[in-house]
This record gives sequence, structure tokens and C-alpha cells, in this order.
Amino acid sequence: MSKFSPLHSIDRRSFIALGAGGLSALLVACGGTDAPVSTSTPTPSPSPTQPPKLTNSEWKRLGQNLKGELVRPDSSKYETARQLFNPRFDGIKPAGIAYCTSVDDVKTCLSFAKRFNLPFTPRSGGHSYAGYSTGTGLIIDMTRVNKIDVNAGGGTATIGGGARLIDVYSALTDQGVIMPAGSCPTVGVAGLTMGGGIGVLGRKYGLTCDNLLSAQVVLADGRVVTCDENSEPDLFWGLRGGGGGNFGVVTSFTFKVQPLTSVTLFTLGWAWEHAADAFDAWQNWAPQAPDEVWSNFLFLADKNSGPLARVNGVYVGDEAGANAQLQQLINQIGIAPTSNSVFQSGVLDAMLYEAGCYGKSVEQCRLPSMDPQGQIQREIDIAKSHYFSNKLPRAGIDALVNAINQRQNNGSFVGGGIGIDAYGGVINRVAKDATAFAHRDALFAAQYTATYEPGDADDLVAANRSWLKDTWQAMNQHANGTAYQNYIDPDLDNWQQAYYGDNLARLKHVKASYDPNNFFHFAQSIPPAK
Repeated sequence: MSKFSPLHSIDRRSFIALGAGGLSALLVACGGTDAPVSTSTPTPSPSPTQPPKLTNSEWKRLGQNLKGELVRPDSSKYETARQLFNPRFDGIKPAGIAYCTSVDDVKTCLSFAKRFNLPFTPRSGGHSYAGYSTGTGLIIDMTRVNKIDVNAGGGTATIGGGARLIDVYSALTDQGVIMPAGSCPTVGVAGLTMGGGIGVLGRKYGLTCDNLLSAQVVLADGRVVTCDENSEPDLFWGLRGGGGGNFGVVTSFTFKVQPLTSVTLFTLGWAWEHAADAFDAWQNWAPQAPDEVWSNFLFLADKNSGPLARVNGVYVGDEAGANAQLQQLINQIGIAPTSNSVFQSGVLDAMLYEAGCYGKSVEQCRLPSMDPQGQIQREIDIAKSHYFSNKLPRAGIDALVNAINQRQNNGSFVGGGIGIDAYGGVINRVAKDATAFAHRDALFAAQYTATYEPGDADDLVAANRSWLKDTWQAMNQHANGTAYQNYIDPDLDNWQQAYYGDNLARLKHVKASYDPNNFFHFAQSIPPAK
């Protein structure tokens, strides 16, 4: 068995973060784009009277009515409580953060917001790319609604709406099972699921939302409903890819889980001069590979080593099977990789690696605010995305290479790059209208990410933004006008069509049925049908 060297490890959170894919992995990057959000007032039911005045005594009463904890600006806990993962949004100061511990707490908070016409924002992991997880009013924080019950024999797991992925993976793998989800360890299961849920097991087991069996939801009118294929089926449909924050607050999810104890991880690198040829071979291999193979192609700028062309991935099977598949890729490229690491791993260790936590414990793979042992650090990322349903022509591949060359040549830039995640497999065998997630014909998805440090000069921030915009525009002609809703982009003009495609009309009708007065809304929320 070839030995894995930490030198090949990539902290994918820093360049893409698939989410999934990812950063996820880079699938889901752990960062986000900046935009002022959640500062508008809720849209209440029509009323002939003005809302009562919101006083400190009313806030105090709210705190007394919660089983959880209310943190206000005068609390020593406030500065930490108001933070999202991305420091770009630290300037937004909520009036209060309610740490809910029960369904009743959520109902109490929604009633409070409605009574006083107060802006409110549900928050789970706090990873919204556009900062939609915070606002100036009441934050309904779900992170203490995080119980995880695993029924390995029955093939299900019921997970609280505020659970984080690292804790989900820990609980599942402890019972020898797994479900497909993202890679960023501190992402909340709620936003991930409702936006789709890209991950390294997706080609084998589908998206996170494809494995959802039922959900408990607190609606705008205070009702608590459980939806599945037979009960409230339209709401259940909308929660599977319609995006978070649109229809209600989900307090628990029940998922299908699969027995799995080990996988094989791989990472291969090629000299930068061969990046274009390597990608061209990869795009002809990865989307059509067996379901067991998930991979992404990474174009990365690196000040120390120079630009990198790399294929990372996960194979659901043993090392021999992975090597057989990878040899097909190497043969197509016709050039031996300069680095090649393939190693079998327990599933939890694999997820720690994908999270950028190789060599760390589960406790260390949390934020310090989540766990005293936590070593995950908040970071600034800005990102944009594309889906591609056709292979890239050479001009498109050259645009990717040129974008990294430009980033590499700017000595002021740190981190950043392009991560391209393979689709196909089980993901693409689901009909476009079977769930709200419409991107079922994609060959792969790209995420372009720029990173910089808190306190960087305005001109450096502007340069990162310019690089990101230019890269996206250069690739837009090769894309099909779609984007991943969990890589939510406040600068995207056609976001409704880009995120939801032909499913948009039905989503608007679901919204009209369950939230006709648009109580749950933000800058890119689904509007009710008129």
C-alpha cells in the first residue's frame, strides 16, 4: 500500500471549498461572499394597527420564555455569539441572538419577531456566502438543536437542525454508517441539505437532499409540520434543493444512511505546464467514471511552490480498485503525475482529511467557539460558481489556466484558485423535477475562490474582487447560466433562474402555500407566486 505523505494534503477550505464539492471541499467552501443582508423587516400579515414598541423589558421577557439562552449586546458573550464563519460580516450587529434548544423556542422567537415586526434570521452553521446568516434584528440560532440519533439497523439517522457536519460524521461513523454530505466541518446540516448538498460520496449515494426521508418544520404561522413524500409533499419537495430560509425553520431531519467503514483517498499532481492537457483528460474521464469514483480538478495559485494542477478524490472501495480507475486517467493524459498518493482510510479519517483536519481529532476539527479544543479558524473567502453541461473547449481550459497565472503573478494575493467537481453517477440519474435541485445534467461544477486576510488594504480587496469577477466572466460564455444555490452569490443578476431553472415556478407556488405573506425572506429568497 502506498504511503500517504502529509506533504500532499490540501486544506481545501482555503481555496474552494466545495460544500462540498465541498469547498466543500471544497465542495463547499467554508467562506463566503460579502453583502449586507437580513436587515429588512419581516413581511407581516396585514394589520390595521402598528406593532407595539419593542422595549428592553420585552427583550427580557423573551429571554425568560426561552428554554435556551438569549444573548444581547450588553453580554460578555455577544462578540462571539454574533460571529459568522466569515469575518467580512463582523460589522453586522444583531439586536439579539437566541440560542434555541427546542421547537418551542423556535416558535417563541418567530412569534416575537412577528409581534414586533422585527427583522429575524435563522442561523445554523453561519456559513452563508453572502452573509445571509446574520442581520440587525433577532438571530434564531439553531446550533443547540443538534441531537443525532442513529438507527444503523434501520438505515436512518434523525439529526437536529443545528448539527454541524463534523459531529454528524462522527456520530454516523461510530455506528458504521454514513450519508453523503459536504466537506467543511463546521457547516450546518440544515443549509447544506436544503440547498442540495454536494459531497465526496455524492456520485455513489446522491446529494444530501436525495437522502432526506422527512423533516420537521416550524412554519410562519407557528404550525409545526412533519413533511415527507406522503405528508406535505410539496413542502418536502421544496426543502430538497430549494435553499435554506425560504419556507420555515427546520428543527430536525431524518436521513437514509448507508453501511460504510472505509474508502480510498487519492491525490495526483501534474507539472503546471501540463495543466491544460491534464484537465482535458479529466473532463473526459471523471463524469463518466463508475459511481464509486468522486474527484475534482484543482487549479491553484501557490506563492511557495508555484501554480498547481491536481486531482483529488475519493473511491468507495479498496486501493486496488482506485488504482485501476486512476490508471485510466493517467493513460488518457499520457503523462505520469509528478505526485501520486493513494491510500485506504476509515471513513471518519477520510472526512477529517477532506475537512482539512488531517491529523486532528473531531474535537480539534471545530471552531474554538464550539469546543475549547477547536482549531478551525474563521477565514475570508469570496466565491462564484458555474455549472457546465458540456465539456470545455480548449479556449475554456486556457481561460482557467490563464486565471491562475494571473493570480500567481500578483505577489500580493494569498490562496485562492479554482475547484471543479465531477457530477454524474447517482446525482444525474434523478429527474430534474423530482426534487427542487435542478442541476441534474451537469458534467461538473466550478467554484472560483479568492482569499485574503482581515485588515488587508482596500486596493488589495478590490484586486481580489476584480480577479474573481474577471475569471467568472471569462468562463461564463462556456457555462449554461446556472449556479449552485449553496454557493449563493449576491452579485448574480439572474439568480432565480441560475439556481432553480425550470423548478422556479413550482417553488414560488410552494412558497405561496406555506408562507404567502413572505415572512421568511432575504435578498435572494424565493418570492411567493402571485
